[in-house]
Amino acid sequence: MRILVTGGAGFIGSHLVDRLIKENHKVIVIDNLTTGKEENINPQAEFHNLDIYDFEKIKPLFEKIDFVFHLAAISQILISIKDPVETSKVNILGTINVFKAAIEAKVKRVIFASSSSVYGNQEKLPLKENMRPNPVNPYALQKLVGEQFAKLFTKLYGIPIISLRYFNVYGPRININSDYSSVIGKFLKQKAEGKPLTIFGNGEQTRDFCYIDDVVDATIKAMKSKKLKGGEVINIGSGKSYSINYLADLIGGKRKYLAPREGDVKHTQADITLAKKLFTWQPKVSFEEGLRRVKEWFKKKIQN
Repeated sequence: MRILVTGGAGFIGSHLVDRLIKENHKVIVIDNLTTGKEENINPQAEFHNLDIYDFEKIKPLFEKIDFVFHLAAISQILISIKDPVETSKVNILGTINVFKAAIEAKVKRVIFASSSSVYGNQEKLPLKENMRPNPVNPYALQKLVGEQFAKLFTKLYGIPIISLRYFNVYGPRININSDYSSVIGKFLKQKAEGKPLTIFGNGEQTRDFCYIDDVVDATIKAMKSKKLKGGEVINIGSGKSYSINYLADLIGGKRKYLAPREGDVKHTQADITLAKKLFTWQPKVSFEEGLRRVKEWFKKKIQN
């Protein structure tokens, strides 16, 4: 099959592309390399350096495409707080462009990468898809808007668009070189540089960490599942939750506690009942094992 992946040079996107190519699909990648890296792109993929908010340029690439995975986004919460206009242009208008191009090309299905951040702070855990969203930063709101367009376009145009709410995805190729890196990437780099691990708040905030291989499995299952009709919103997480202090324990080293960050949620933990039901998915990699794999990858990376 011919499959298009936006954000295919990014952390999650590049792993997804690798798996799709391993399954002998023809893969087209759209990425403007703002956060993605060219070195991540599988050499067997057809790569186009384009912005998703440039509709006329991306539109021709959707012709004769069977499935679309839309992962391109400016995903850093702090950047969305500092620049809600530019991030909205990519995360909202860009998403509409991808959906519209898919509609006009009559693709079979679109998988949209949403985020657990749409939940915001909730009174109860685990987080279930039928809870009322409570975005606490522009990025979360932008993803929620994308979900609403997915539901609307499914009904309006008859194209099945499924939204997957990814929780904290981690694994090899995780970003370690940005001020907005994920906490795991940042901790690994800080320890390698002999610096204390910087923790915002008291470190008792918790996150649902899900290993990249499990996330890719779920994403591809969502493409193939015959139970999905379009418009669904589905959690993709481990179903377990770990504190930032526990993560720091596993990585080791001194710590430095800073003031809590604006726009951060306190706790996340996915209820993955729906994913199990709709495409018989079950995460397989434990947090401790996944972190061990990331440490091995990071060790090789800094040695090269």
